[in-house]
Amino acid sequence: MNYPLMESGQFVVRLFKYSGAILLLVAATAKIVSGLGFAEVLKQVDPFFGMQFGHLMLVVGILELAIVANWFFSSSERFGLLPVAWLTTCLVIYRLGLWQIGWHGQCHCLGNFTDSIHVSPQVADNIMKGVLAYLLIGSYGILFHQWWKNRKLAVGRSQLETQKS
Repeated sequence: MNYPLMESGQFVVRLFKYSGAILLLVAATAKIVSGLGFAEVLKQVDPFFGMQFGHLMLVVGILELAIVANWFFSSSERFGLLPVAWLTTCLVIYRLGLWQIGWHGQCHCLGNFTDSIHVSPQVADNIMKGVLAYLLIGSYGILFHQWWKNRKLAVGRSQLETQKS
């Protein structure tokens, strides 16, 4: 049986798009809901941005929702993936910065949402690291593949034009 969608790599791209969008949507929703809560951890001040974690979570959650909407409704795969790659790069830099200054707390990525689903903050932190890695590697991998494919096409066209001359 022939599956043209799988042969062209579009199956992998669509699978990543929908799975990644769902993961980012869940994370964004958890951040917004938690950011609106009253847990003590939300009153702590973020060491980089100097604002309470609750406010930071609201801002990042809304940004993530906007990126999910753009990704889901974008007619261009590249313009849908670029903000995802940008966001994940920023989150990796943020986490590396926290590590660099010796901050050893768990990421408050899901706020107090972990309490309501009975997951320890350490487990939630590890899950979010996995989600971050998935989105980072997937978005850059697909963008690089598209760039490489377009580059090969451009080189091929250039060679054909040279041969015709």
